Amino acid sequence: MPSAEHAEKSVTFAGQDDLKKLPIPDLSDTVSRYLSAVSPFQNAKELKRTEAAAQEFLKADGPELQKLLIEYDKDQVSYIEQFWFDSYLNYDNPVVLNLNPFFLLEDDPTPARANQVTRAASLTISSLCFIRCLRREELPPDMIRGKPLCMYQYSRLFGTSRIATDSGCKMQTNLTARHIAVLCRSQFYWFDVLDENNDIILTEQYLAENFRAIIDDASTIPPSQAAKSAMGVLTSESRSVWAGHRAKINEDEDPNNKECLDIIDSALFLVCLDDSEPVGKAAISENMLCGSYDIATGVQVGTCTNRWYDKLQLIVCKNGSAGINFEHTGVDGHTVLRFVSDIYTDTIMRFAKTINPAAPNLWPSMSPDPSKRDPESFGDVDSTPHRLEWKLNSELSTAIRFAETRLSDLLLQNELQILEFTNYGSNFMKQSGFSPDAFVQMAFQAAYYGLYGRVQSVYEPAMTKSFRHGRTEAIRSTTNESVNFVKRFCEDVNPQIKVDALRKACTRHTAITRQASAGEGQDRHLYALFKMWEKQVADHKAGEHAKNPTSSNGDGSDVTRSPSDTSLSDAGHEMPALFADCAWDRLNNTILSTSNCGNPALRMFGFGPTSLDGFGIGYIIKDNSISICASSKHRQTSRFLETLSNYFLEIRGLIREVDELRGVEKEKTRPEDKQKSRSRSGKPVTVTTATEEADDDAGAGMLGGYGYFDFETLDKDILRQKANATKDEDIGNVHRRHAIGRRLRLGEY
Repeated sequence: MPSAEHAEKSVTFAGQDDLKKLPIPDLSDTVSRYLSAVSPFQNAKELKRTEAAAQEFLKADGPELQKLLIEYDKDQVSYIEQFWFDSYLNYDNPVVLNLNPFFLLEDDPTPARANQVTRAASLTISSLCFIRCLRREELPPDMIRGKPLCMYQYSRLFGTSRIATDSGCKMQTNLTARHIAVLCRSQFYWFDVLDENNDIILTEQYLAENFRAIIDDASTIPPSQAAKSAMGVLTSESRSVWAGHRAKINEDEDPNNKECLDIIDSALFLVCLDDSEPVGKAAISENMLCGSYDIATGVQVGTCTNRWYDKLQLIVCKNGSAGINFEHTGVDGHTVLRFVSDIYTDTIMRFAKTINPAAPNLWPSMSPDPSKRDPESFGDVDSTPHRLEWKLNSELSTAIRFAETRLSDLLLQNELQILEFTNYGSNFMKQSGFSPDAFVQMAFQAAYYGLYGRVQSVYEPAMTKSFRHGRTEAIRSTTNESVNFVKRFCEDVNPQIKVDALRKACTRHTAITRQASAGEGQDRHLYALFKMWEKQVADHKAGEHAKNPTSSNGDGSDVTRSPSDTSLSDAGHEMPALFADCAWDRLNNTILSTSNCGNPALRMFGFGPTSLDGFGIGYIIKDNSISICASSKHRQTSRFLETLSNYFLEIRGLIREVDELRGVEKEKTRPEDKQKSRSRSGKPVTVTTATEEADDDAGAGMLGGYGYFDFETLDKDILRQKANATKDEDIGNVHRRHAIGRRLRLGEY
């Protein structure tokens, strides 16, 4: 946030005070949207039960919780902000593969930067230019339709670390950080990069020399010794375990290890120089997400130990491939994407200036050339790399050893695959009248339904940065319209019916996306109400304990209650009906966790699955291609992506077929004497012959060699099974004893 003395001239935060607060939606509207969100994957009986729970919530707990939330919001910048922070900070599982996303940058187009040292130096210089611009508040704000967005997240991007404590994690930001930390072969180094005025004190060449010196030094350490001192693996532990280790380091009489921690925590960001050259986008992407697994002579020598998952990390491989892995608590993908886009652009523009000095700069002002400055002007800085020397006792050594084996287990429990679909992209989708994001979202659902014959909870984040301290709202992509589409798509019906169903599903998706972006979703509001209920229960119990410290059951029968207290289901602290209903759990058990995060600077983007039986899907929709990174805990990820690719081809064929039929109908009804008016109406149609591309659309279909089974019959069978399940159990047993099908002789096996 801008300081008072810079508030008037700030460019970055100029529109911050004009942003509106995130609105608290009307309770009945939220409940109505919630019912719409859960109805697609419920049968009639389940939906009736959920509707009853919703009505009870609206009559009993809901209004009082809404009143408490409105009162709470009066003292907050955003009603959801602290609850959202807490949901991340109280998460105890490892952040690697569970919370931290990654971005894979496009390769640097300049040949001189096609190696690790020069690429790392170039990206680091550009990152420092970004930080300087941000700290001087010269960074132009993010805009949407000409209106500035909230820029608060940028103040939590650099110099920030997630700190594990015995009472949960906390975020710590050093707003005056001037150094970076570097990891190479699991060893930590640091050196200063900015002066007290946030001007850069190193040239790109000097920075490259520092990185080369670090690589040379790290290469002298035997792999077994490096593995024993790989402190970074502790950040991959569960938060409570890591908190215990941090506490012991902080309590140690010898301050050495604590000082090392402080240097890492306060660094602007980390540069991870990986001793690997992964081949293929899947391997490179996996390296950016969680590092690689590689055992040599019983020692983990993969890049998974060359990480510090509690901070923003710039990762560069030996072959120059580069990416970002970031701690997600305080920043969302949109914010990090702006950073990545700007530094990638700057690397190209700086190269252009070496050819044409008159070429423009990306930044409003430039840091003075360090090579032309008086060294005394840098002040108290140390630009020489220093290796951090940890003092490891037996307890800490054991902790590192088993943290590595647990991390290795975690890596092998997950898989990541890539689909680069190059037959078409957003251009075709727009020309066909579809929102690209909605089009791809329906593809995910169709592919999943084609493989498993059912619909599941789907999540996509919508940005709410048009509000002060805005984060995201959930787009629940599974709708009644999308369910109708995936079923029609897999049935033997007229192509026109399938395409019309797709249009309706996409239209519905676009509508709920607009609602979510306007702060009119249901997930964040209901989550805040749930947290208000938890807070009320905690406060109630604390009050009862204060009045009756000897009471162990917290009954509080002697405590006088107000009418509002009574309405909060506090008899035994019963959970509100809406949150106790199974639909709430099912909605929040996201099977397809998706996110659209595209930019020309990115090759790939992704994250781990958010549920044990789910997929994590990051996707980038480009003009003529679609890049998709899917991860899961070994749930046939490659097969899912192959099914998705087949769907993209098949749906294009159906759209073309329908368009051609419409063209024929128009041709039949067009008067012959108006042929000359064709140039003034309609849009040009590209005529194709029976080329290889056209044959792609007429392939084996989404399900490949299986072809389509009768989904309509399957649906009826499923409904019949559900109906039978509600009948008397004895009747069901009779049916189960009934012999079905032809009995085979043993010889036939």
